[in-house]
Amino acid sequence: MKDFLEKRDKGQLLIQRNRRLKENLLRPMQLSISEDGYVHCGDKVMLVNSDYPETEAHLVLGGDLSLCMTPDEIQAHLSDELEVPCGLSAAQTKIPVGRNTFTILSEDRNAMGQVLRYGQNFCLAITGGFEGKMLYLSSDHRTLLKSSKRSWLQEVYLTDEVSYLNCWQAAFLDPQLRLEYEGYPIPANAKVIINHCHTNRGLAAHRHLFLSTYFGKEAEVAAHTHLDSHRVEKPRNHWMLVTGNPRKDSSTMLDLRKPLAEDSRALEQATQALEQAVDPGVQ
Repeated sequence: MKDFLEKRDKGQLLIQRNRRLKENLLRPMQLSISEDGYVHCGDKVMLVNSDYPETEAHLVLGGDLSLCMTPDEIQAHLSDELEVPCGLSAAQTKIPVGRNTFTILSEDRNAMGQVLRYGQNFCLAITGGFEGKMLYLSSDHRTLLKSSKRSWLQEVYLTDEVSYLNCWQAAFLDPQLRLEYEGYPIPANAKVIINHCHTNRGLAAHRHLFLSTYFGKEAEVAAHTHLDSHRVEKPRNHWMLVTGNPRKDSSTMLDLRKPLAEDSRALEQATQALEQAVDPGVQ
């Protein structure tokens, strides 16, 4: 009993460590607000794989999925510190918290505030709600001993080591216009392809491959470029750099409702399609 009381006073009980880790990972964060509509070095953003109809699998994790840091479930119950390297997953959350808020850093770390451009090397760093700790999104070629858990493809992880394995590039979504857009500023909240510089593999969310994590059922994240029959990246490789919503304190641009004009246009198209289905002669 004396040992128990001593550990409790020092905050060394497993339940106390577990609570501190969870509080840091789920600590509310404030995303950067884009004033010019573009993404900048130093911005705090969420990486979101937007919802789409999955046709290659029957059981999938639906909705918008955000890239999240995912500590090992066993280690999370034993320590209040982040393990290194740390795993990643895609979760159904739109609220910016410590585990899904990334900071965009330039390769040389000296371009804070400058606009991020297509084809420019950058790093994605995350603190996980901890102060004085910075982990970087990294990847490397897969081996027999190192690969993603479910798909056995190239692994994506978080590490505190600064190297070329931390570098990524954003590419324009349409491959036919990709070369023309090289060097142009990257719009905030627009779909892009995020490629790993060292391996040239695209960041991908596998909605059909589930992981049992410390926070529940989530989807696997790996580095692999999924191409269709036209050699175009599939929606698994589509990501948005989501910024904050200036209208609310702790929300994102995902919460912004579509303009009324877009809703009216969609309603008109649906009405015309219905009329043509009823009477094919209607134009």
